[in-house]
Amino acid sequence: VTHWHSPKFHAYFPTANSYPAIVADMLSGAIACIGFTWIASPACTELEVVMLDWLGKMLDLPAEFLACSGGKGGGVIQGTASESTLVALLGAKAKKIQQVKKEHPEWDEHTIIGKLVGYSSAQAHSSVERAGLLGGVKLRSVPADEHNRLRGDALEQAIKEDLAAGLIPFYAVVTLGTTNSCAFDRLDECGAVANKHNVWVHVDAAYAGSAFICPEYRHHMKGIEMADSFNFNPHKWMLVNFDCSAMWLKDPSWVVNAFNVDPLYLKHDMQGSAPDYRHWQIPLGRRFRALKLWFVLRLYGVENLQAHIRRHCGFAQQFGDLCQKDKRFELAAEVSMGLVCFRLKGSNERNEALLKRINGRGNIHMVPAKIRDVYFLR
Repeated sequence: VTHWHSPKFHAYFPTANSYPAIVADMLSGAIACIGFTWIASPACTELEVVMLDWLGKMLDLPAEFLACSGGKGGGVIQGTASESTLVALLGAKAKKIQQVKKEHPEWDEHTIIGKLVGYSSAQAHSSVERAGLLGGVKLRSVPADEHNRLRGDALEQAIKEDLAAGLIPFYAVVTLGTTNSCAFDRLDECGAVANKHNVWVHVDAAYAGSAFICPEYRHHMKGIEMADSFNFNPHKWMLVNFDCSAMWLKDPSWVVNAFNVDPLYLKHDMQGSAPDYRHWQIPLGRRFRALKLWFVLRLYGVENLQAHIRRHCGFAQQFGDLCQKDKRFELAAEVSMGLVCFRLKGSNERNEALLKRINGRGNIHMVPAKIRDVYFLR
């Protein structure tokens, strides 16, 4: 077993665990409901609605994302951030097809889909590209700036080029905390551009989103009010074990309508008064994952979760300082959240050899990344 919870595991991303989450997972396994509709287990649905509101308030998300605001918005627990990116893409696709059909009733669906184009930073996670493949639409990779962030002017230029070519921009993924270097796309700039062109904005904060429970990191969310959907993974950094990916939608009806197949055997008398989460996700079945959030939030509380995040960020600063004090090493990007990107001064080959030696010993586990042909350890 590769032990993801070993203190010597530094690969990929952190994965969360805690005894309250494990106990909640055992209880979820014991109750063993398959909460696809409200009637299939009312507590499973209703606790999820409340937990996503609690979590949204912890992040200070705009009220229109929360079910308690009385508007259309609300949250849902997905399996992974990759699913959230795909679900948002399919919602955006359904919305744009409907809009274009009104403007061009002579176009069939196949024609419209062939013209759709979405956008993400060249630094976005590979799951964004995969969402485009699964959703059957073109996704365009937009170059990031020198700090590895997607900027509004680059997005604007890409959209204008595609409009001139007769394409239909419909979806943009803004990453807060990229996988390579934990860089933050400029949501405030990209959101304004996308809103102007009627493009759905999905915010992928898979790793870094947990840090937004600390007020000092929320400046990275500037412009969140312009987003249509937002996602982060409590299972990465917030002591909730896998799988628990929190997603909020300002208007879930686009996703619900895109996925809505309503056979008689799934209908019930309370339809419409509570969400049937099967319409908010790819699979039909779902586990009672809200228990994990409830147990962790009740047993640790917000302040302890904040302390946990701050402690990890402190470790990263400490290690970054050590790298800078050692004349053999250099930082490949500024230290961000809990991530340090560092390398031996010299060639890529030298750093590849170092990583092979470290991983070959089987004691510490790390993975590399490459930005603008510079290979580094992260």
